[in-house]
Amino acid sequence: MAKKEAVKTKKKIKKSFYEVKAPLVSTKMYLYGSSIEELVGRVIKVDLTKALRGKSLELKFKVKAEGNELHGVPVSVFLSGSYIRRMMRRGIDYVEDSFETECRNKMAVIKPFMITRNKVSRAVRRALRETTKKYLTGYLKTRNAEEILSEIVTNKLQKDLSLKLKKVYPLALCEIRVFEIGKSIEKKEEKK
Repeated sequence: MAKKEAVKTKKKIKKSFYEVKAPLVSTKMYLYGSSIEELVGRVIKVDLTKALRGKSLELKFKVKAEGNELHGVPVSVFLSGSYIRRMMRRGIDYVEDSFETECRNKMAVIKPFMITRNKVSRAVRRALRETTKKYLTGYLKTRNAEEILSEIVTNKLQKDLSLKLKKVYPLALCEIRVFEIGKSIEKKEEKK
């Protein structure tokens, strides 16, 4: 005869919706869970395609608790691959790069993406890459990561970069494909 084992059942905990307040986004976000502590650390993806009129930009937030409120801290922003494939045409070249640089308060990984109007030589593509890297490293050092994210969403950074690169070669598209915020920088003060 088989022994009957007592089956333990968990008491059902009532779940409800919790509002997450996030900068850069005007829409209200809600997470479904049993408590605030359970929701801390979750990652939320927000699609900004409708708000930016067809530009497939996605924003990631990490949920943190401040008292009884949940706040979304921006982690990264990236363009979807379908948007980039839609912009590609025959008879053009694309230039992309990836590098890690420091902002005023954090380290960041940035991946610019540019499409030229016609086929160009390797020397022009290299000049575009070098000019982009030089401009972005100088630009990012003067601003903190949250400011840079808001400038990418509002297309201010890309417009300034495109005007700078127009002197090298006129571009059909100049975008920041990926911007990820990394760990914070600890500034060491030297005693004199």
